[in-house]
Amino acid sequence: MISLCSANIVASGIDAPLEDVLEVTHVQLDRPWRVILYNDDIHTFDEVIYQLQLATGCSMERGEQLAWEVHTKGKANVYEGEFEQCFRVQMILKEIELVTEIQG
Repeated sequence: MISLCSANIVASGIDAPLEDVLEVTHVQLDRPWRVILYNDDIHTFDEVIYQLQLATGCSMERGEQLAWEVHTKGKANVYEGEFEQCFRVQMILKEIELVTEIQG
């Protein structure tokens, strides 16, 4: 009988004890995550600002700043936090088909 904790992951090319791999995965989930919003030629500034307010709880002024950064730089970090919160923010932004990505 092979103990799950002492088994090595060989099939995927990783030769490390399973507990080491699981620990690294756990650490990666704990690092800061962020939602990136990309520019598009479809949505108006008002639509983007409103959706940013809904998704992040930011003020209108902050939404305007973020929308302008997206427009001028092509993308902006619009939210940072735990993965679950970033996923929630991303889903709200995607309600109107804004292009987003979660990075960690």
